[in-house]
Amino acid sequence: MRHFGQVPPAVQARLFHQQPCEFDAGSPARMLAAGLGATLYSPATRPRLADDVVKQAGRGVVSMVLCLEDSIDDADVEAAEANLVRQFTDLDARGGEVPLLFIRVRFPEQITDLVKRLGPAGRLLTGFVLPKFTEERGVPFLEALATAEAACGRRLFAMPVLESPELLYLESRTDTLVGISRTVDKYRDRVLALRLGVTDFCSAYGLRRSPDMTAYDVRIVTSVIADVVNVLGRSDGTGFTITGPVWEYFPTQERMFKPQLRRSPFLEGRAEELRTALIEHDMDGLLREIELDRANGLLGKTCIHPSHVLPVHALSVVSHEEYSDACDLLRPERGGGGVLRSAYTNKMNEVKPHRAWAERTLQRAEVFGVAKEDIGFVDLLRAGVADS
Repeated sequence: MRHFGQVPPAVQARLFHQQPCEFDAGSPARMLAAGLGATLYSPATRPRLADDVVKQAGRGVVSMVLCLEDSIDDADVEAAEANLVRQFTDLDARGGEVPLLFIRVRFPEQITDLVKRLGPAGRLLTGFVLPKFTEERGVPFLEALATAEAACGRRLFAMPVLESPELLYLESRTDTLVGISRTVDKYRDRVLALRLGVTDFCSAYGLRRSPDMTAYDVRIVTSVIADVVNVLGRSDGTGFTITGPVWEYFPTQERMFKPQLRRSPFLEGRAEELRTALIEHDMDGLLREIELDRANGLLGKTCIHPSHVLPVHALSVVSHEEYSDACDLLRPERGGGGVLRSAYTNKMNEVKPHRAWAERTLQRAEVFGVAKEDIGFVDLLRAGVADS
């Protein structure tokens, strides 16, 4: 699979200076973590789940989570497990390409049980999402994952969700973060990425952001994100990929504030119509939040609606300017440091302080591609909309 693989080859050639690379569940963990993109969640109770997976793969989704936890009723867990086994068996019989598939479980015992019940169809499973992760609750999940991996003979990844009250509350946050860090470091080879459960954070205080606001407008949430990145997202080799919080909105809402999308990037062709459609579906807030995610050290995003996928992927493509700066900074002759003017002559590139940024940028460029010099995110959005 590859990002923007659903777009016709001629359009891809027009958009990309460097094409997104191909990858699959057997690719290096570093590449998979960077390439998760918009991870689409779906309740495991859906009766046509296999059809949904195939359809979303055709629309450019490269990672999905099939949820046995908060998205389904407590009384439906047993039926949802049975449905998952049927749907995986169906997908396996069809053959063909599927996204990276993860199952969000409730209990550690579900990991070993489901891997056993899936049988040969388990080859389609990339890993498990572990809810309300702390050191105390997380270790049993990770031990179960190791047991299941040994039993099936395949690599299985974990994606812990950081959403527990202990992480939110100021008096327990540091100890909780240190414990989480200790745990995921011990199981580093199995932890693909860390996911932020911002909805649970807001729930602890009875809060819910409106579609006019981003997660970063909720100060309690902002402080947790900052501390999680501080401890778990460092660029010194100890950090992990941390994904952005879910965007909850997809229907049209009555607006209180002005739209956040400037007109100027949308002035050519049908782009003004695209801008109007994005605003009508509250996507301007999502686009702003995606930009803030990346500015705060997050990569990828939890999504609950297919319409959110393309904006996440379009804004993950590396611009030609970013790519140019990153390549300049990482040239072998720059090893000694120094300062240079960017090729775009609009900024200072300082070799040593900007090296980690450059390395992360080229990692993102590998999986999402590099846009041509005259291509912006509006062009990428338009291409995806036209294809769908």
